[in-house]
Amino acid sequence: MTNVMLDIRSVHAKYGKREVLSGVSLQIPAGEWFCLLGPNGVGKSTLLRCIAGALTPSAGDIRIAGHSALTAPLEAKRRLGYGCAPEQLPGLLTGRQCLEVYAQAKGLQVVSVDVLSLANELKFNSYLDSFVDTYSLGTRQKLCILLALLGEPQLIVLDEAFNGLDPASALTVKHHLQKRLSDAKCSVLLATHSLDIVEHYADKAALLIDGRIVREWSETEIAAFRVQGDSAMETALAAASS
Repeated sequence: MTNVMLDIRSVHAKYGKREVLSGVSLQIPAGEWFCLLGPNGVGKSTLLRCIAGALTPSAGDIRIAGHSALTAPLEAKRRLGYGCAPEQLPGLLTGRQCLEVYAQAKGLQVVSVDVLSLANELKFNSYLDSFVDTYSLGTRQKLCILLALLGEPQLIVLDEAFNGLDPASALTVKHHLQKRLSDAKCSVLLATHSLDIVEHYADKAALLIDGRIVREWSETEIAAFRVQGDSAMETALAAASS
């Protein structure tokens, strides 16, 4: 049983001849909330697609709870909860059908009780039998998060998951993730532009620029940002980006 839920080793990725990731490496141990920062177009979503198996790296390796996403993809994916982009949801299915299909793909007989409980907290239940293509952005985002949490994944990967969520729903999701992390049985990787989430919820963070990790912040540094005030992380990010 490994203590490292995500181990990215010198990953390169290309679209055609254009290299988007240039030797990315990072580790996320169990119980850690890790935020991936960076402006648009620097490779954050590409890295998450590599982790999810939607894009094969041109070099390097990605291990999820000790299983290589390249050489043992089924074992790796069984341990992964990936929140797809809202526009990638199947519009002709209902929310309930999406949950059931994903649950079956995870080998579950029924949708997890904790996921159904979160759906209720998010006031999503009234949308369960409506078609996804009738959902607002926020409602789709809720479904993406619920799908990612099915089957108690050891690694939860979310891409700008709080975009479109109302403040109450966002807070509910944050508290739910914190509860899952508290027993150190999983880790969270969140790609985000929100420095507020980094300052108040992240254990560690990294800045991705032009396909490379150019700066990482430790738990101690992030704790110091909380003490220093709202502009401290912003100042650090600007300095690392220059």
